Amino acid sequence: MEFENRYVAIGDSFTEGVGDPDDTRPNGVRGWADRVAEQLCASDDSWGYANFAIRGKKIKQVVAEQIEPALALKPTLVTMYAGGNDILRPQVDIDALMEEYADAVRRLRASGAQVVLFTGFDSSASSVFGKTRGRTAIYNEFVREVAEETGSVIADYWRWREFRDWRYWADDRLHMGTPGHMLMAKKVLEVLAHADSIDTPHLDERPAKTRRQELADNARWTKEFLGPWVHRRLTGRSSGDGLSPKYPELVRLT
Repeated sequence: MEFENRYVAIGDSFTEGVGDPDDTRPNGVRGWADRVAEQLCASDDSWGYANFAIRGKKIKQVVAEQIEPALALKPTLVTMYAGGNDILRPQVDIDALMEEYADAVRRLRASGAQVVLFTGFDSSASSVFGKTRGRTAIYNEFVREVAEETGSVIADYWRWREFRDWRYWADDRLHMGTPGHMLMAKKVLEVLAHADSIDTPHLDERPAKTRRQELADNARWTKEFLGPWVHRRLTGRSSGDGLSPKYPELVRLT
């Protein structure tokens, strides 16, 4: 099928849709990018959608593995978020990585595609990931500079304070949950000046917890999520090992 308009999403778990489970979808997740594509396709049947994002990917991998396949589809719209997994590493040369990032964005823009870039989330409220806040701020300045140079559009995750409400997040405290992906889809469509029919996410009330309950929750989180996450990094493995892109060819989502 030929598509006049072609939306291609590239990146890591954020764009793949981790935290928004759906057993009917490839890789078992839906996510904000799928939701954006659904709205584009619903409003105009000339839209096709591809998604190359895979959880755990770092900037070098996104550039090496996803840019050429994305360009081969001759996209008219690209969303790109990469760098979060680099920032979480014990050591990272952000300056060097962002040179590769900038070059990738230049190539995408040279194709004629509109490009949407994301700043990183302000994790200051997280007792664990908050320690990377300074790195993320530096990363964000590079993103803004690249966007200004290339004429790309910014989806300013850092300044969207609604996401500081942890009810938008999954149990792993690292990825957005379904409400977060719904809100992100609405935010991205707003950046694109495109109307949407996505329901405003419903947030359940959170009853106050005792100190004992908080400690029990933290212990469970450490065992179920933090421990395996650290182990993967120590052993050089990734949560995305063995996974393929959700939609490597253009499809029409409804």
